[in-house]
Amino acid sequence: MSVKAFKLVPAVEREMLMGDKARINIECIECCGKNLYIGTNDGSIYHFLLEEKNSPDEKTSFIVTKQLHKYLSVRKAVGELKAASALNRLLVLCDSTIMLVNMMNLEPIPTGARIKGAVTFTLNENPVSGDPFCVEVCIVSVKRRTIQLFLVYEDRVQIVKEVFTQEQPCAVAVDGHYLCLALTTQYIILNYNTGASQDLFPYSSEERRPIVKRIGRQEFLLAGPGGLGMFATVDGISQRAPVHWSETVIGAALCFPYVVALDEEFITVHSMLDQQQKQTLAFKDGHILQDFEGKVIVATTKGVYILVPLPLERQIQDLLASHRVEEALVLARGARRNIPKEKFQVMYKRILQQAGFIQFAQLQFLEAKELFRSGQLDVRELISLYPFLLPASSSFIRSHPPLHEYADLNQLTQGDQEKMAKCKQFLMSYLNEVRNTDVANGYKEDVDTALLKLYAEANHESLLDLLASENFCILMDSATWLEKHKKFFALGLLYHSNGQDAAALQLWVKIVNGDIQDSTRTDLYEYIVDFLTSCSDHELVWKYAEWLLQRSEEIGIYVFTRRPQEEGQDNSFNPDDVMSCLNKYPKSLVKYLEFLVLERRIQKEKYHTHLAVLYLEKVLGLKSLEAERNEELFETQAKLQNLLRESDLYRTRFILDKISGSDLHMECAILYGKLEEHDKALHILVHVLKDFAAAEDYCVWNSKNRDIPYRQKLFHMLLTAYLNSSSAEHELVMAAVDLLNSHAADFDAALVLRLLPDSWSVQLLSSFLTGATRESIHAQRMSQIALGLAKAENLIYKHEKVKLKGNATVLSDRKLCQVCQTPFGEPAFVRYPNGSVVHTHCAADRRVTPNTNHHFSSPGGRT
Repeated sequence: MSVKAFKLVPAVEREMLMGDKARINIECIECCGKNLYIGTNDGSIYHFLLEEKNSPDEKTSFIVTKQLHKYLSVRKAVGELKAASALNRLLVLCDSTIMLVNMMNLEPIPTGARIKGAVTFTLNENPVSGDPFCVEVCIVSVKRRTIQLFLVYEDRVQIVKEVFTQEQPCAVAVDGHYLCLALTTQYIILNYNTGASQDLFPYSSEERRPIVKRIGRQEFLLAGPGGLGMFATVDGISQRAPVHWSETVIGAALCFPYVVALDEEFITVHSMLDQQQKQTLAFKDGHILQDFEGKVIVATTKGVYILVPLPLERQIQDLLASHRVEEALVLARGARRNIPKEKFQVMYKRILQQAGFIQFAQLQFLEAKELFRSGQLDVRELISLYPFLLPASSSFIRSHPPLHEYADLNQLTQGDQEKMAKCKQFLMSYLNEVRNTDVANGYKEDVDTALLKLYAEANHESLLDLLASENFCILMDSATWLEKHKKFFALGLLYHSNGQDAAALQLWVKIVNGDIQDSTRTDLYEYIVDFLTSCSDHELVWKYAEWLLQRSEEIGIYVFTRRPQEEGQDNSFNPDDVMSCLNKYPKSLVKYLEFLVLERRIQKEKYHTHLAVLYLEKVLGLKSLEAERNEELFETQAKLQNLLRESDLYRTRFILDKISGSDLHMECAILYGKLEEHDKALHILVHVLKDFAAAEDYCVWNSKNRDIPYRQKLFHMLLTAYLNSSSAEHELVMAAVDLLNSHAADFDAALVLRLLPDSWSVQLLSSFLTGATRESIHAQRMSQIALGLAKAENLIYKHEKVKLKGNATVLSDRKLCQVCQTPFGEPAFVRYPNGSVVHTHCAADRRVTPNTNHHFSSPGGRT
């Protein structure tokens, strides 16, 4: 693909060089700074000054001034010219001799120093001598298969090395100790310091002219077979792909990132970055192409021309204008080495942003996203393409010059609704990704507001997630948009996120009441309950409590019963105030009292009694309806019994009076139990209800957390109730047997045996007797163990006492108490195991050693 990388500008035309002398031809050129030297076939050297001139319309031209024309002493063709500016010398190859002349006046040096027997030569641009006052010259000698290296000083030359090759060398380039040679049949790399050589690839110098050119540190460009420009390092490897040029190429030059090649008819420009041919310029009769410090000069036999590179930035912009994004990016990255770091970073970011918009316009969204991120695009540049998405208060102004050519999304998509929908979907995804990153820093309001508008317009489920989380949506702009798209629930969330809970609730209540339509949430009533439950504005809770209870007593009560625990006993929701509010709502009142009594476990008699009365009234009311609502009756009666059984705070006599006269026998039994009237309770359970399992349970729960004698007393009372019945019913006998066999450990066996009728067989009571015997033996053995442990502990104490008596303690009027540091006034003292002696009144804790506060837990630690 073509790109205009260079333009060809005439520098020295025929008339200026040779006038009407038709036989004079250009043989070689050299450029050093503004100095241009031309060698001709008649033994002449021309010296010109080049001044570059740039016009406002970006047309480049050169003002060429002829400085000097000098004939050499030998009227033969000048083969090579090389400038050594540090020495102010020009090296001239003519008639196999390299002469040194002054760069300014072209006069030979007085000493006449020269190098003889040279076919061609080159300078070492990576010298190894380290001497700044000389240059290193490498020549192909007229001697067969010989390379010579010289040091050239201002007025003398010195041979350094002579190297022999396996074939006759045709061309040479040098870098440090390395020579890159074109031999008769192949290219090689030769280290003249060590003698090591590396074959590169075959090449026939008879078929075409070899090219060997140093292009960088330890890297060369060679004309390879098949029309390839091959790159090779001094290690004999290629780190770049070859460029494809003409098989008849006669010259090559480097102007990064391009390789320029010359053949008989054209100048071709190839990129080193992607190896593509970028430009072709028609140029006939060319025979010299060289680069000098960034200048690329091409010459025919009659004239000299300069290839002026267009600024890389302009080349990149031309590529972007042609939508050749990848080429533009490759060229931009390659330009890094030629542009100052800070300038490059600014330029490269802008190029990435431009490339991103090109990919975006082609709906290549993944590529566009990566380019936007890499280029650190101000995301508002993208948002501004979408009409009305930026808030009215935004101060954003598009970049100038613009990053793209589109006014808005309508122009970009040309009204195609499908493309527009895809673009909006991409922006939604992109904004959601970047809204919490550094990309959105400084303009989060613009980003979140735009995202909200996109979500609302697309009826996207993420709208609620956006508003439910921390966001920076601008209230007025967003509210108008949500109203326009009838997103009233979302509007309420927006009000809430901006601290306007009253406005949010007012809106949501209208939706529930049907005043406005929004089907976003079918459970909006429950949502309002949850919202008010966690609402810190208690006035709002009281304001809407009546409305909630009117719609549902069971759910509305949650605003009082499910409040956050951290609110604690907040005076705003004093239980008495809440109950006053709930008096009109009996179901809610019961649930609230259950919350106070069973969950909060508030220890107040009035709440426990009130709840018990409400349960009782409901049970009696349901019983009056007979069997119509058995399930609810069973559930409520179970709650009543559980409350009566577990609570000790209600007014027992008051509840018992309310129950009297009804058939709530189980409840009566529980209440008698609370009054310690166990005989009445057991009578009801055994003789009225005949519920023997309930009677056993009664004994169990009534003796919970009580001592063993109390538990035994209850079970004996139950056994007595079974045995002392006026009618010796068989079922009571069996109940007594079962009771004994299942609760053997809860009876005093001796007392039971005295109570039992003589007619009962041992077999009938075998389980009870076995259990009682085991319990008795276990108790006996446990007593023996306890006695043995006590004796052992006593023995240990005695042993410690003997040990302590064996150590004498000397007490005098000079000995000081270790606690108060005063002398002892009486013989009474306390001695600690570590030998410390203190007053009896100072030994506040006889188990803590003074000064160290060490606690002795073992018997040996006792005083």
